[in-house]
Amino acid sequence: MGIGSQLSPEVAEAQDNGKPVVALESTVFSSLGLPSPANKEAYERSLQEVKEKGAVPAVTAVIDGKAAVGLDNSTESRLLSASEVFTKVSMSNLPVAIGKRRSEFGATTVSASLLLAHQADIKVFATGGIGGVHRENAEDVSADLMALSRFPVATVCSGAKAFLDLPATVERLETLGVAVVGYGTGEFPAFWCQESGLEVPHSVNTPKEAADIIRAIGSNPGDPGVLFVVPPPEESALQWPVVEQTIEEVLQEVHNIGIQGSEVTPYILERINKATNGGTLPANIALVANNAAVAADIAVALAND
Repeated sequence: MGIGSQLSPEVAEAQDNGKPVVALESTVFSSLGLPSPANKEAYERSLQEVKEKGAVPAVTAVIDGKAAVGLDNSTESRLLSASEVFTKVSMSNLPVAIGKRRSEFGATTVSASLLLAHQADIKVFATGGIGGVHRENAEDVSADLMALSRFPVATVCSGAKAFLDLPATVERLETLGVAVVGYGTGEFPAFWCQESGLEVPHSVNTPKEAADIIRAIGSNPGDPGVLFVVPPPEESALQWPVVEQTIEEVLQEVHNIGIQGSEVTPYILERINKATNGGTLPANIALVANNAAVAADIAVALAND
């Protein structure tokens, strides 16, 4: 592997014996993604779902300058710690995080996780929601989209973050050659919301159907992956009209007040959380765990057929 990822013993054994493996990013389980103790709940539920389905979870990270695919007890404790200082690692700064070999925990985003999953020959990856094209600046595009087009890995998620420009994100994915497939849905989810008003061009309803599509994608860097979008569980999902109206109101406030840069997203998230009576956190935990379960089902079907 070019970056020299260290596989945990459990992941290495699974790879050697053809057992199904599901890659998971670490940012969402760190304090950068969810506050404590919600991050621990999301982590434990996600790993439990993967294991109960018969697959092996492989959380990606950069730990003290070394890329890791699968965590041990000590690194797991660091990931879930409220006192650990994290560095967010994407595809663009992954070589720097490894090359400088600093004593720190690099929490991997979707883009870095896809790269590490591909190098570890893991075909299925689960996350909450991908990044995309920003509403306030169409030139501000997440590296997640480029990574989806460069690494032949299946990503299971609940669409893109709701505060992004969803139509532009879906269009950009098509331009990049990434197949977007609804899993049990004909609509592109808006992260916490089951609906967004955007139709997806393809859909499947079973793990086997999804696995058949994965077998048809390439295997070399530069071959695009496939994006399976899964609605969040109905019992915790938020209503899209409420979320969309709040986003539009907040973006106008952001413009009027002059909030810029990295302060925009936290401001939007705080307002959406208030507008939904604190519903974003339980919705986030539920969808992350559900996506892990769906990914495990697909990985098992891929390994067994």
